This record gives sequence, C-alpha cells and structure tokens, in this order.
Amino acid sequence: MSGMRPPRWLKPVNKVMVAVQKLGVSVGPSAVLTVPGRKSGQPRSTPMTPFEHAGGLYTVAGYPGADWAANARAAGSGTLSRGRRCRLVRIVEVSPADSRPVLRAFARKVPVGVRFARRSGLVTDGTPDEFELLAGTLAVFRLDPA
Repeated sequence: MSGMRPPRWLKPVNKVMVAVQKLGVSVGPSAVLTVPGRKSGQPRSTPMTPFEHAGGLYTVAGYPGADWAANARAAGSGTLSRGRRCRLVRIVEVSPADSRPVLRAFARKVPVGVRFARRSGLVTDGTPDEFELLAGTLAVFRLDPA
C-alpha cells in the first residue's frame, strides 16, 4: 500500500478546486491548505475536507505517502482557506493510536473522502472499522488555530 500513487485525474481536479477557492467560491465542505514545499519552499496548495471531531478540526491524507502530507508535516503550520475566509493553523500530526477514533469519525463525516478511498482500493465498503484499520497507514492531522 505504501507504493500507492494518486489517480491521474487527481492533480488536474485539485488545480481546478484551488483556482475556484482562490476566486472566493466555497465548494461544498472542501477547504484549501497552503504550506511551503519541503524542498522548494514555494507555497503548495491542496484541497481537502477538514471535519470536526471531539472538539478539534482534523484532516486525513487520501492515500499513503501523499506529497501534501509530507509538506504539511515538515511545515508544521500553514493557511486554511474556504472561499474568501483564510486562517493560520498549526498542523499537528496525530499518532497512529490516537488516529483510530479520528479515522472512524472520518468514515461517518466525510462521504467524499470515503468515495475516494473506495475508488482507490484503500477500503472496500468504507465502514468506520475499515478506516480504523488504516491507522498508521494514512496520515491524520489536527488543524489548531495558530
């Protein structure tokens, strides 16, 4: 699973989502996280679907080894934008053990993420039990106010 690559359509779709967000248009529950690239230092923007769980705001990488997750991990902070609203956030990676309940909540609260994981072959049915088993495989981050 660690050699899994994103689907070919993901990068062009992400570019469209980022462009639409930059125009100030919010698209469903998605937001854009912007962090400096870990190698280039240039801003890297990635659409994602943050969700609330146990009083915190979380996001989950869509596949193992996602570049944006490595950039977020290295940066430790960034900006989270939704439409015209933008806020600074601290990016805190959640340990595999602590990510289990977050992944269970993701399965219930982020249908678009569940569909992506099913199409990618990460899960079969998208149940909370299946997502919990991905602890340690998918990066999970808490987005705290900076």
